[in-house]
Amino acid sequence: MKQQIVRTINSAMLAVGLAALVSLSATRATAGVLPPQSHAFGKSYSQWSAKYWQWLFSLPVDGHPGTDSPNFDVTAGQSGHVWFLTGPFGTVVRNVTIPRGTALFIALVNVDSSTLEAPPFYGATAADQLAIANSFADFITDLSFTIDGKPVQNIGDFRVASPQFSFTAPTPWIFGATGGNGLATGVGYFVMLSPLCVGTHTIHYTGAFKFSDAPGDYIPVDMTYQLTVK
Repeated sequence: MKQQIVRTINSAMLAVGLAALVSLSATRATAGVLPPQSHAFGKSYSQWSAKYWQWLFSLPVDGHPGTDSPNFDVTAGQSGHVWFLTGPFGTVVRNVTIPRGTALFIALVNVDSSTLEAPPFYGATAADQLAIANSFADFITDLSFTIDGKPVQNIGDFRVASPQFSFTAPTPWIFGATGGNGLATGVGYFVMLSPLCVGTHTIHYTGAFKFSDAPGDYIPVDMTYQLTVK
């Protein structure tokens, strides 16, 4: 009887140990990544995505982070404890330095609709904009995200729709020849990273718009950020 109890206890301890290892492995795989349901740094993912779009639209075309420009400056328009990262289509590698204690809200692949853009991205109302953005976001595929070689699991869960937001764009701006004041809604995939430790880190993400099997209807993103935190 005593031996049976000991075997039962040992089996239970082994099961707990294995569960802990699995949990630890999952935690390591997504270390520093805040889940999409979280309320990170005072805002939801949805609210942060609106802030991201406002930042993106406000920047001048020259050196814009959405273009592959040698004039890109990671500090442009950044403030506070959360900075934004994004990238253009194609394969791009960027080497940047950020301050210690900075969280990163990273846009993988996304799309918006606004009152300042031409059709098919023009939307007059919040409902129109959300429908248009969602219709294009449904073509996003081949998503992946790694931080220091460790993949984020279930990246499809990180799809985020913003509330409608107001913005001011320069002339010209990233999505048109004439800027001004507008209203927009965006949909896409975003990852919030808690502040990284001092040193070097690698962020790599991929994705694409795939509208059909024709080569010209596949528009990929393959973005690498080599980060130095100091």
